[in-house]
Amino acid sequence: MNFIYRGITLIILITIIGLSLSKTLVHILTESWWFNAVGFAEVFWTRLTWQILIWVVTFVFYILFLWVNHRLAMHYTRHRSFQFFEDSELAIHANKFANILALVLIIVVALGTATASVPTWETILKYLHSTNFDSRDPIFQRDISFYVFQLPLYWGIWNWLLFLFVWGLTVSLLVYILKGSFTPRQSRHTLNGKVKTHLSLLVAGIIGLIAVDFWLKRYNLLYSPGGVVFGAGYTDVHARLFAYRIISTLALVVAVLFVFSSWRKAPALPVRGIAVLFVITLVLVNGIYPWFVQQFIVEPNELAKEKPYIANNIKFTQNAYHLNDVQRQNYAGESQLNRQALQSNQATINNIRLWDYRPLLSTYRQIQEIRLYYRFRDVDVDRYTLNGNYQQVMLSGRELAYSQLPEEARTWVNQRLKFTHGYGLVMSPVNQVTANGLPELYIKDIPPVSKVNLQVSQPAIYYGEETDNYIFTGTKTKEFDYPFGDGNAFTTYNGKGGVRLASIWHRLAYAYDLGSLQILISNYFNDQSRIHYYRKIQERVDRVAPFLQFDSDPYLAVINGKLQWIVDAYTVSDRYPYSKPVAQTKNATEIFKGGNTQKFLPSNINYIRNSVKVLVDAYDGTMRFFVIDETDPLLSTYRKIFPHLFEPNAAISPEVKAHFRYPLDLFKIQAQMYLSYHMSDPEVFYNREDLWRFPMQVYEGNEQIMQPYYVIMRLPGEAKEGFILILPFTPVNKDNMIAWMAARSNGKDYGKLLLYEFPKQKLVFGPRQIEARIDQEPLISQQFTLWSQAGSKVIRGDLLVIPIEGSLLYVEPVYLRAEQSELPQLKRVIVAYDQDVVMEETLEKSLMTIFGGLQVEKGVPTQMTREVSNLAKNAMQTYQKAQEALRQGNWAEYGRYQQNLEEILQKLNQGSER
Repeated sequence: MNFIYRGITLIILITIIGLSLSKTLVHILTESWWFNAVGFAEVFWTRLTWQILIWVVTFVFYILFLWVNHRLAMHYTRHRSFQFFEDSELAIHANKFANILALVLIIVVALGTATASVPTWETILKYLHSTNFDSRDPIFQRDISFYVFQLPLYWGIWNWLLFLFVWGLTVSLLVYILKGSFTPRQSRHTLNGKVKTHLSLLVAGIIGLIAVDFWLKRYNLLYSPGGVVFGAGYTDVHARLFAYRIISTLALVVAVLFVFSSWRKAPALPVRGIAVLFVITLVLVNGIYPWFVQQFIVEPNELAKEKPYIANNIKFTQNAYHLNDVQRQNYAGESQLNRQALQSNQATINNIRLWDYRPLLSTYRQIQEIRLYYRFRDVDVDRYTLNGNYQQVMLSGRELAYSQLPEEARTWVNQRLKFTHGYGLVMSPVNQVTANGLPELYIKDIPPVSKVNLQVSQPAIYYGEETDNYIFTGTKTKEFDYPFGDGNAFTTYNGKGGVRLASIWHRLAYAYDLGSLQILISNYFNDQSRIHYYRKIQERVDRVAPFLQFDSDPYLAVINGKLQWIVDAYTVSDRYPYSKPVAQTKNATEIFKGGNTQKFLPSNINYIRNSVKVLVDAYDGTMRFFVIDETDPLLSTYRKIFPHLFEPNAAISPEVKAHFRYPLDLFKIQAQMYLSYHMSDPEVFYNREDLWRFPMQVYEGNEQIMQPYYVIMRLPGEAKEGFILILPFTPVNKDNMIAWMAARSNGKDYGKLLLYEFPKQKLVFGPRQIEARIDQEPLISQQFTLWSQAGSKVIRGDLLVIPIEGSLLYVEPVYLRAEQSELPQLKRVIVAYDQDVVMEETLEKSLMTIFGGLQVEKGVPTQMTREVSNLAKNAMQTYQKAQEALRQGNWAEYGRYQQNLEEILQKLNQGSER
């Protein structure tokens, strides 16, 4: 019976292990097919080879080391029995039982450590292919590459060895304790020589690693967060650095004492060494001494002592976030605009964004989703030359959202074979509105209808932001393409996306990997069928290059008639010396709550470059990784590791480059850091004399941080307009504008950052102040109140600050949405300039009200034109109020408004006669 029981147990164990391994092996097989299909097999096999190598080496080394220590302990105590088996009949089987338990424990530890070590493949490969930064830290004079590529591996090896020795000591102690060779209560003289030698060498190894730990910690002082600034300060360099050297040296001495005393009868000397190390050194050298230096040397003269270290922090932080070459210029901020200035900047005026992406997304969904299974996920901003005009547009892809189908329609065939893709897009200019307050659509409907010279030749979207399930194409049943009249149009996929199911073995592997029996038994498949998975854009690119960080908002572009997704990719590190991490800046995540940003980059990063842009075809999922920054050392290292993954900058076609834009997430990070690190003078930085913050604005009644926004505008002193990302700044605790930052997105100037600073001796209104002035304008506030009382919701869009000719124009769109509707309509446009705040039905009317609509004759002052325009505006508003009172039957109010209207008309007539 025992034999049968053992046999059944062994079979069950082998089955469990076999199933676990088979699941892993089958998944590796399907992954290899996928990487081969997308053209990046080299990436897959490079990663897998190193992962397997690291796993095997770790597993074998841990098994051997721990088992040898166990066997040594068993051998040195072979004449002793386990204490709890001494009077038992099982004593003769105790050693065998102990060996089995030890082997299980060792295997578990080895498996866990080997698995945990697999992610270090990237650290090892970066070490082997490191690239110099050609910049040295100011304390140890090492190239930055040492900290980014080499130091992480040294720490990894240290952790690996420490875990190994600690477990070796644990396994050995368990044997010695259980066999009565050693207990904490026993005299130190009871240990025999071999046992003491064994334990002493293990302890010596651990203490030696402690010595290495403090030696490596010297370099970690460059990331010290506790001083005046991030990085090594005066106390770190003059006290803690000395302390770490002393501790490291003493620990090494103690380790050597343990080795030499392993043959002595008593370990008194190394024990005393431990006392000296942990009681005296750690308390006095690493505790009291740095405290004394900080309290009595640094703090009384903090600025003088810390000044060079503050300079280090400023320099290296600016370098790490690419803020060291921001072009700074003065911006007058004067009120010198007139109609002629606006006409000479017509491209800027024509591209002022009146549509906020949030209400526009709701409008798109209401008027262009067509069917319940289509969905617009978000709205992207881009620019095109349409009908000869360079203009900014907003667009969104019409993706398939299978989850929105009725429950009864969610069959396996529908989900996997029929409803496979979205279709087309909607595009509208940022500044045009129909008569009923809706966006003017350039591209709309299904199939796509274009009213501009931009055609979509392949509108199907198989890969997008909503495509989170796997599908099959090329089967015996046709796919649903798009709704057509009372029926539907069908299609058969003929692209190169997906993995071809060339044999029954492919189907069997995917059925097992995905846990779907239908894949194996369905009759719809043939040798031309393909399986498409990892269809979600960010998941797809991250699968190929998990060592890159990707922007939270892929954006759609129409390039040569095809729908293409563009994803910004970043190389990041948390090991750049002296550079302050984003997470340690004040309110670091606040600016990332708005916009389309869905997530934030790793919060501990302190180095970032937008070195790669990925182009993903929406039809076949083809990915191309283009190099944008050839100078980035991190990317250079990855290019050495994966020589065929990245395409050089020269391989990018002009049609693709025309749609590259400065990344929003990167700009937010740089702007966040620049709030403090625009101050390059250490003394100014120490005193926090010129701290900035992000401006505040009102959206749907709530105050929130203003988000960066794309505009087409002509920068001061330049002849041609460009596509630019801008964001204003205000001083801390004040609402006036202090500066605005711009990031270029065009041609050879792509990626350049510019800062325009306003004169500090004059007031330039900030967004919050303009919002307050809008609230204080009686006619505007009254109109908002009337709309709200009539059952509509007033939505105030983003307040845009438009720099023109040394002046500032503030524009805020106003949307109206019925309480029972999700269809916002653009009803008014508020324009603020100098002392004027007006609200009209269109941007043109608002500008005409302020600046006049016609060329002013010589000798006629501009102020008169403005006065006449204001009177005309008041007349129209009074008339509208009178009509409202008439509809409500309020005759007293109606009479009063009629009298006011007569007085205004008389003034208007007098003004026109002058």
